[in-house]
Amino acid sequence: MTDAPRLGSGSLVIATHNAGKLKEISALLAPYGMNCISAGSLGLPEPAETGNTFAENALIKARAAAEASQIAALADDSGLSVDALGGRPGVYTADWAQRQWFEGDPGRDWYMAMGKVEGLLAEQGPDVDRSAHFSCTLAIAWPDGRHAVYEGRVEGSLTWPPRGALGFGYDPVFVPAGREQTFAEIDPDEKHAISHRADAFAKLVAEQFGA
Repeated sequence: MTDAPRLGSGSLVIATHNAGKLKEISALLAPYGMNCISAGSLGLPEPAETGNTFAENALIKARAAAEASQIAALADDSGLSVDALGGRPGVYTADWAQRQWFEGDPGRDWYMAMGKVEGLLAEQGPDVDRSAHFSCTLAIAWPDGRHAVYEGRVEGSLTWPPRGALGFGYDPVFVPAGREQTFAEIDPDEKHAISHRADAFAKLVAEQFGA
């Protein structure tokens, strides 16, 4: 974190056009008196995520929303990093699920994305290291240019074939450390308590709203 101010009760722009993400973040921040407004509801454009790290992309989104709205803004960027793949897909986690024109209708296909990861691991043989982790970076930006960054992480390993229907993204192939079930087999409330996003939010809350 920089020498950024602390959030008080009031409005906070959530730099997203995703109603589900707005609902999730609003619920996490409601106990602290925050009135969360989505960038989508304000008609703010989505900036290009040109960063090479989760923190860079989160800051791009938060700064764009704060500058356009003149209200403090919160953004997140998250993804899966696989050790044996040199940290890929990393910041390209969602891109790996994006269909190309020759792969059918445009849109994200997470089963295809999971298959890409598994295919690259399989090329390295049956004894490949299957360690992986999910990362979540939260960035708060203020209109005056100051900012704060919080990073969360959950360690685990990848399994195949995918298991479970409770999660999304790469959840069906990710087994968190110390568990036998994938994120997609774990009760959502239990998953949220141990997830990378929960870790990042715990750090944000401690610094922004702690004594």
